[in-house]
Amino acid sequence: MRRVAVVGIGMTKIGISDKSQIEMFSEAAMEAINNSAIGPKDIQALFMGNYLGDFEEGQMNMAPMCASELGMTYDVPSVRVEGACASGSVGIREAYIWVASGFCDIVLAGGTERASAMGTSLATRTFAMGSDSRYESFCGATFPGVFAMIARLYSAKYGIPMEKLKEKMAMVAVKNHKNGVKNPLAQFQKEITVDTVLNSFMVADPLQLFDCCPFSDGAAAIVLASEEVAKRLTDKPVYIMGVGQGSAGPLYRQRDITRIRAREAAAAQAYKMAGLSPEDIDVCELHDCFTIAEILAYEGLGFFDFGKGIQALENGETEITGRIAVNPSGGLKAKGHPIGATGAAQAYEIVKQLRGECGGRQVQGAKFGMTDTLGGDLATSVNIIYGV
Repeated sequence: MRRVAVVGIGMTKIGISDKSQIEMFSEAAMEAINNSAIGPKDIQALFMGNYLGDFEEGQMNMAPMCASELGMTYDVPSVRVEGACASGSVGIREAYIWVASGFCDIVLAGGTERASAMGTSLATRTFAMGSDSRYESFCGATFPGVFAMIARLYSAKYGIPMEKLKEKMAMVAVKNHKNGVKNPLAQFQKEITVDTVLNSFMVADPLQLFDCCPFSDGAAAIVLASEEVAKRLTDKPVYIMGVGQGSAGPLYRQRDITRIRAREAAAAQAYKMAGLSPEDIDVCELHDCFTIAEILAYEGLGFFDFGKGIQALENGETEITGRIAVNPSGGLKAKGHPIGATGAAQAYEIVKQLRGECGGRQVQGAKFGMTDTLGGDLATSVNIIYGV
């Protein structure tokens, strides 16, 4: 396979937007295209992640609409991909395969979402569609409820008192909000304290409001090119070193949900392809949809031993200046979670980190970065490793 590089990136500010999903994606995509020193007519394919465009704006078949808005030619295949919250990363992986295989030289990937258009009630109902409709959402299971169960199981499995675990989960939120202050595109740019989290209202015991990421609008895009083309377009190519994607079924089949097996499988694929190990990763944008989810990811990605994630957090090992910088963008918790765009927004941050363009949140000397995106009830997991 050919080596594949990221030659351009673009992203809107994450938050609440009055722009349509197509408008947001076009904004991010044009930034990525301009950043690549190419034009829309140089794009040979488009893969765009989106989860709920039909419910949000009554718009399905969105990818060709975006291609047209960008001025691409009629012969460009454009595909909307869906993997719940991992949709954007699924799109990037598909684009990578097309370029690595030699089928295309330049491909645009990314995602867009406008969750705020639905309001809380409809959003809650439609988000649950990412879980199993027979045995989970039909029975009233929600994502906060599932991760609340995970927190309780984690507490019992590793003998960690719940009050202690809640305090450590709050530290995840504090860290990510502190990082978000330094990200001009983040939805939340205000520091919080552990007390802020512990005094917020209960969502699904033991998860409180500030343990949960927000509904968000936004878009992000990246341009991928073959190594030969990339060397003509940029003096700062960032290469995709390895990709992995894993799948799992309903929660009752996964048994021990303190271990996300789809993530472990996807990460193993990515590490093997890249010829790297967890110790080589300098910076990671991982899926902190809930604070407990970040702690699980520390362990599932191999950064720390199982059951030791909170100790690493307490020791500052996941700070920007720590052993491995986790979510310097602010993560889903502070940067925001524009579902279909989240994976591409993670890629945007990692590429900027490896280019040394992140200012006050820059991870010094970063050479290898990783994205981790989780979709549905632990069902779809995508991991991508980038390097310079």
